[in-house]
Amino acid sequence: MQLSELPDLAHTRPTPMHWLATATAMAGVVAVAGLFHQQGATASAAAPRQGPPISGSAAPRAAHLPAPDAGTFHFPLECGSVGFVVTARASGDLDGDGNPETVAAVRCDSGSGTPPNAVYVLNRDREGTPRVVATLLGVASKETVGKGFSVAGRAVYATLLGYSSENVPSCCPDVTEKVSWVWRNGVFVRSEQANDKSV
Repeated sequence: MQLSELPDLAHTRPTPMHWLATATAMAGVVAVAGLFHQQGATASAAAPRQGPPISGSAAPRAAHLPAPDAGTFHFPLECGSVGFVVTARASGDLDGDGNPETVAAVRCDSGSGTPPNAVYVLNRDREGTPRVVATLLGVASKETVGKGFSVAGRAVYATLLGYSSENVPSCCPDVTEKVSWVWRNGVFVRSEQANDKSV
């Protein structure tokens, strides 16, 4: 009789205990995979969906830093040798990304007349450096910002003073309008408050 060169494989025949151990191990793997999937879905559902940040980039900016300081920032306003002055400022998290923005009303520091305001939004880049990310009001509108400039929630509120005609002297604006800007779908949307425009 010739002996087989293969090892004896009799012990590898499945028995009921083998099947029971295999089924138990597979059930454990499926249960663990389901638990991880459920936790991932719960975390995704719990995280609030936000629109695009004001910076225009989904990458996180410098976190846990104070709102940019409008008093030390050099705004892109052409004022020649007289320079500019910040007449109003307010801060808040306008886009809901956890980092506060600063909104500033700025005008040329002229000694006469009523120079028009520009209104800028400042936030920080990834390195934490302040920068202008939006202009809510340009000097071309020839309006100035009055009292009540504020940020509440995700909106900027302002009272704008303007002119009913070119014949009104620049010292004495005769039109008052209350407006707001809200960050919505990637842009600031301006709204006039009803019945609040007066001449």
